[in-house]
Amino acid sequence: MKKKIIAALQLGSSAQGTADTLRKILSYKERIKDSNCDLLVMPEALLGGYPKGADFGTRVGYRTEQGREEFLQYWEQAVDIDGPEVLALVELAKDCNTSIVLGIIERGGSTLYCTALFITEQGEVAKHRKLMPTASERLIWGQGDGSTMPVIETSAGRIGAAICWENYMPLLRSAMYAKGLEIWCAPTVDDREIWQSSMKHIAYEGRNFLVSACQYQQPPGDASVKDVDWPKDKPLIRGGSVIVSPMGEVLAGPLYNSEGLLSAEIDLNDIIKARYDMDPTGHYSRPDVFKLIVNEQERPAVTIIESEACKDI
Repeated sequence: MKKKIIAALQLGSSAQGTADTLRKILSYKERIKDSNCDLLVMPEALLGGYPKGADFGTRVGYRTEQGREEFLQYWEQAVDIDGPEVLALVELAKDCNTSIVLGIIERGGSTLYCTALFITEQGEVAKHRKLMPTASERLIWGQGDGSTMPVIETSAGRIGAAICWENYMPLLRSAMYAKGLEIWCAPTVDDREIWQSSMKHIAYEGRNFLVSACQYQQPPGDASVKDVDWPKDKPLIRGGSVIVSPMGEVLAGPLYNSEGLLSAEIDLNDIIKARYDMDPTGHYSRPDVFKLIVNEQERPAVTIIESEACKDI
């Protein structure tokens, strides 16, 4: 059956930490079930948090002890792939019979990664680590490599993900289009108007369905945003979750200034119809002129090669 339901859950990380954010996600269980969605996408850095306005005590040439303490606290709220938070989400996916794409802050030893977590309706888990953290994000997140750029087979279709400004990397887009994905997932915290233009462009360029889920963070009220003069009545992140067709048409959203669940019924045959006159890595490509080489090898910091002498010990 080619008709599916895809959805975006717009909500924000809790100021109380990861455990409370997980409770918020799980509180939507009945609404997710009622939507009958085959795919549910949630925002970037939802579990672990997006520390908007924080600088972790860093200036060019020095770091502060307070900033190191802030990083420790942030690291403590991050998620392990085999940890209890992911196990709870696996159960959610299976109970709701839906595949989930969710933004997490992943612990990899002492390094943190901004990661898109994939969980299929059968409970299988995969991940994509953000290849290029943007601007000051590079202070706190490591870079992913080509080994975590999967396209996942789900009941909704073939899905892949680009996180926030990764969507502006044209070669990454080309690589993902070449893998034949049908639903482009874009977890983000970008709430600007131009993001909506980008989402419509990418859906139209790739001739695929697109789901973008953005965080919604309430106005800070009397609380201050670190080192940022932020209006007390303006949301820290206003949302903008949206679902787009392969012809660049908005099917649901954008949703602003509240939490909520968006969904849309899609027909995967619309992808074939859209690619009739523009298949970006098929008949509309020019491999005789352009060539893209993608390195999908894991790039560990240290590779230990045992000598023959060591093997005999």
